[in-house]
Amino acid sequence: MIELKHLSKTFSTGEGEFHALEDVSLTVQTGDIFGIVGMSGAGKSTLVRCINLLEKPTSGHVIIDGQDMTALSARALLEMRRSISMIFQQFNLLMQRTCLKNICFPMEIAGVPAAEAKKRALELLDVVGLPDKADAYPAQLSGGQKQRIAIARALASDPKVLLCDEATSALDPTTTRSILRLIQDINKRLGITVIIITHEIGVVNAICNKVAIINQGAFVEQGTVESVMARPSSPITRMLLGMKEE
Repeated sequence: MIELKHLSKTFSTGEGEFHALEDVSLTVQTGDIFGIVGMSGAGKSTLVRCINLLEKPTSGHVIIDGQDMTALSARALLEMRRSISMIFQQFNLLMQRTCLKNICFPMEIAGVPAAEAKKRALELLDVVGLPDKADAYPAQLSGGQKQRIAIARALASDPKVLLCDEATSALDPTTTRSILRLIQDINKRLGITVIIITHEIGVVNAICNKVAIINQGAFVEQGTVESVMARPSSPITRMLLGMKEE
């Protein structure tokens, strides 16, 4: 379970303080595919970086499986982060490494023996449907294939949580659907909790069971996808759904 309790994040700028997040609270149950939706600048990326403490909240708490991430020592936080993986819009693959070696990279950092890391990487290539791309380089792959390799790399540390930050925004609609099906399959097969950060309401409708709508650093609505989509209560949700205001 992931709990955000009264989370706030303030940045100091030349023009004064900017409140990127203000008193955000949220509960994500183990096994959820939870969508967080908002327009550009709503606070989505700051929120996801606070979940894994790449950004330290100004106030509030991030609690994962009973551990308060904000109270951990640097070493304990590093250990905890290994259970939280992340995939990005731009894939962030190492271009000079083969697909196999990209997937092995986090295991190398963790000190996993080379033979064991290679075996696990080959298994993950099967999981993401690219068993024939072990020796290919990222430049030889399509956008969808690059994202599949990025997902395999994210799974290499056997995470409990997968954070997806606009992971399908750079992909065409057909490829987006295939990546979303893969994420859904991973969620079911491996029991990994997934948090999807997106500005696309269609992504949430496709695979999420819970959703929170964020605007100007605060949640304006949250609940099951069915209830929020059927009875949106906030103007920003209605706008994201393409509904006209009466």
